[in-house]
Amino acid sequence: MAAAPDLCIPEAIPLSRVRTGDLEDLLSEERVAWRTLLNWDFAASADLVRRFVAIQALNGFALTAGSTVIGYSYFVSEEKKGLIGDLYVLRDWATPENEDLLLGAVLQGLANSPGVERIEAQLMMLHGPFERLLPFARHAHTYPRIFMIGETAHALSLPLVSTAHPVTFHPWDHVWQDDAARVIAAAYRDHVDSNINDQYRSWHGARKFLHNVVQYPGCGTFFGPASFIACDHTGKVIGLILSSRVANDVGHVTQVCVSPEWKGRGAGYELLRRSMLALGQAGCDKVSLTVTAENRRAAALYQNMGFRAVRRFAAYVWDSL
Repeated sequence: MAAAPDLCIPEAIPLSRVRTGDLEDLLSEERVAWRTLLNWDFAASADLVRRFVAIQALNGFALTAGSTVIGYSYFVSEEKKGLIGDLYVLRDWATPENEDLLLGAVLQGLANSPGVERIEAQLMMLHGPFERLLPFARHAHTYPRIFMIGETAHALSLPLVSTAHPVTFHPWDHVWQDDAARVIAAAYRDHVDSNINDQYRSWHGARKFLHNVVQYPGCGTFFGPASFIACDHTGKVIGLILSSRVANDVGHVTQVCVSPEWKGRGAGYELLRRSMLALGQAGCDKVSLTVTAENRRAAALYQNMGFRAVRRFAAYVWDSL
């Protein structure tokens, strides 16, 4: 695409006014961006966007320049919280001003939704500086995060770590969901990630988070063979890892955590090592994960296991709207 014309002023309009065909160039470029930058296959997500736009069932806004759609963002709201699912602006138009114009429209739309008091977003494809003054700035909090990628083959050289007390590992099954939710709520109590995702703050919220990860393709397609729970010698669940496939040859760790009393004792390491091995056996060459920059202990563990940082982004929260 040619450089953005100076005389063409972008405008944010409801997605309900956009036809599916108007999004094709945008979705094609975004698919390349996800594959190039993150090794994710965005095709399934793009198809969902097309499907819901076609039936006018996707809440959000498009950014237009004349008759051309140059960006889009969509959102959902549930109870008192709004979630921004995606935001993408074509490279030639991706200035902070244009991104903020689109983001501001989405935030205003959510703020106008009955009962919404909190908005969460992790905008992986934001082009401009992620640490900047945001729309609705007095309500905004920014949490820098790191996207990391490792080679599954590297897991073959990682040693098996013995824990001080016996730990057994089991394939994920839905029967573990309640116990796993308790581990999540305990692991993230007073943790920075519970500021980013308020579902981590309670057993009920963590259980809903687990259901969404397993049932819905927000972070790829859930992959049971690379998902495990860890139990102590009494059979009590003390850790878990959930993984998905984000491309035919790429896996992603959607959640890994251990109970507070087990941190630093090797259970988290072993969960990740086993997941990497299982993904490799399933044909995945790479595996990705994300970590909050403030969580230096976890980031150091991932680096020691062969992961490298490939992209920095941010989690955003707007509270007390």
